[in-house]
Amino acid sequence: SGIVHIRSANSGVSGASGMLVFSSGTAVQGNSGSILIGTGAATTGRGGLVSISAGSGTSAVGGLVSILSGRSTVHTGGALSVESGEGTATSSGVVTIRSGNSGASGASGMLVFSSGTAVQGNSGSILIG
Repeated sequence: SGIVHIRSANSGVSGASGMLVFSSGTAVQGNSGSILIGTGAATTGRGGLVSISAGSGTSAVGGLVSILSGRSTVHTGGALSVESGEGTATSSGVVTIRSGNSGASGASGMLVFSSGTAVQGNSGSILIG
């Protein structure tokens, strides 16, 4: 099927390119809307690819990718799940979490696995294995 291409225009010699905002509205009572990004299933070929990346910075730091689940003031905050695909006939997919290599000088990035603090009760656990 066809391609849908959504992008802002390039900047001129100086300045920044435009911003794209995909947002559902707020809700006074009830749930706010959802934003779904995905690819279709493939019957005999591979499933599609969803890629999220930030731009490179040639004279400043590279772009930031931030994934944050929702905050709640009266209930549990939103969950964040990163999971590989199930292989019903063979193995499931690989999950890789790594920092990039360093350049000629400097260190590679740090990996931080941390649970939040708790005012009352226990803070969260970190389970590996």
